[in-house]
Amino acid sequence: MQVQLSGSKNPLTYLLLIAPFFLWGTAMVAMKGVIPHTTPLFMAGVRLIPAGVLILIVAAFMGKPVPKSSLAWLWIIIFALVDGTLFQGFLAEGLVKTNAGLGSVMIDSQPLAVALLSLWLFQEHIGLWGWLGLGLGITGISLIGLPEEWIFHLLDSGVTITTDNWQDLFNSGELLMLLAALSMAVGTVMIRFVCRYADPVMATGWHTIIGGLPLWGMSSVLESQQWQNLVPSDWIALSYATVFGSAIAYGLFFYFASSGDLTSLSSLTFLTPVFALIFGYIFLSEVLTIMQWLGVILTLISIYLINQRESIGVKNQTIDIPETNTTEESLTLELSPKKVP
Repeated sequence: MQVQLSGSKNPLTYLLLIAPFFLWGTAMVAMKGVIPHTTPLFMAGVRLIPAGVLILIVAAFMGKPVPKSSLAWLWIIIFALVDGTLFQGFLAEGLVKTNAGLGSVMIDSQPLAVALLSLWLFQEHIGLWGWLGLGLGITGISLIGLPEEWIFHLLDSGVTITTDNWQDLFNSGELLMLLAALSMAVGTVMIRFVCRYADPVMATGWHTIIGGLPLWGMSSVLESQQWQNLVPSDWIALSYATVFGSAIAYGLFFYFASSGDLTSLSSLTFLTPVFALIFGYIFLSEVLTIMQWLGVILTLISIYLINQRESIGVKNQTIDIPETNTTEESLTLELSPKKVP
């Protein structure tokens, strides 16, 4: 399966490819609205464990086989700790210190890590246009995520970034979001190895349950008042983040990741902040600067370049042959240097 924005003629397939990133972006907004009334580790566990139960129920109805070998369970456990515990833990803690749009953008720097890992492990072709797209995507992420004074200083005079700047960056939550991005990138690549021993849907269900249990364990020790202050609207938001932002989104994403082009699929992650920014503006009154909107535009261009890198490369390599010479001899003369008599 080649995951491309224009490669699928079936509108339903197109929508299913886009769905995880829409659901993740809107779930980010839902989680941000709940954060003031709960604790991050508890919320992360709520996103995972009930979602895993739902996925396993669906997998059972679909007749998916239960993992049996020790290797299958070993890979699922490693997958759960990386993509479940670490990713959701860093995400929830980082979301406390960033807005929904910015947090989503920082997480969505992970396509570069996925591309590098896929090139190394699976020899996926990236090419000039793919690397250009990834570069534009990371540039767009930087324009949105980095403090504007950093950007202006670097452009104007190359002023050295001080220790205080780094401390501000770490304390603001962006470091946690970048760690979440790295965890998600490793998890995306890891699904290929998991699927050698287990069904991708069944593995996704178990990995969300196993990955969520340590989060609830840490929450019981380190946090308090996890659910006492939640109001009905918070439970609705958590339900949305669990069912749609985790169960459905995870199921679709790892189903495609199990057999598709990981670089192209991962590049669609750049859509997540766009959805998060739109709904963050509507529901949370979050506003971006002109510099940040420029970053959004660059990320959209990057998605096109990455997903169309093969077709763009083929078009640029095409040699136009004059129609007047149709014989083999004429074609040879057209493509080779002319001899001087």
